[in-house]
Amino acid sequence: MTVAATPPSPKGQITGWHVLAAMVAFFALIIAVDALFIVKAYRSFSGQVASNPYEAGLAFNRTLEERRREAALGWAATVDTPRPGVVVVRMTDKAGQPMTSLSLTGTLERPATEVGRQTLNFKPIGDGRYEASARLDGAWDLKAVARDAKDKFQVETRLVAP
Repeated sequence: MTVAATPPSPKGQITGWHVLAAMVAFFALIIAVDALFIVKAYRSFSGQVASNPYEAGLAFNRTLEERRREAALGWAATVDTPRPGVVVVRMTDKAGQPMTSLSLTGTLERPATEVGRQTLNFKPIGDGRYEASARLDGAWDLKAVARDAKDKFQVETRLVAP
């Protein structure tokens, strides 16, 4: 009787069990790290989004009321940078007529930082247009306030200059 000998498996050969064990270990490591981050985030979050939520809510309500009042006025503003270093705001009333007797002030701020903040003093140049000099290089957020004897209107827009 002859017995067929099975050839010995060579050492160091990767088998299906090795691949399965490696994949299970890999995903177990990923799940463990994700679980650690979730636990750390949950334990460190106080649940409070604002340090003074009541006051922030009141301020937001005032902002909403201000926006409603401005919408009722019917004023409109268009902002333009006709040439380098100049910002022009054109104000019109509810009927689309230019508003020439306003006082307009504003600031330019970078979107991500307060470094380089610029204060703008607009001067009337006719036809409801108000002009101010500014350094415009890159992205800036314009926040301006137009006032007449009894009302005010806020203008907010982003300016991007090459």
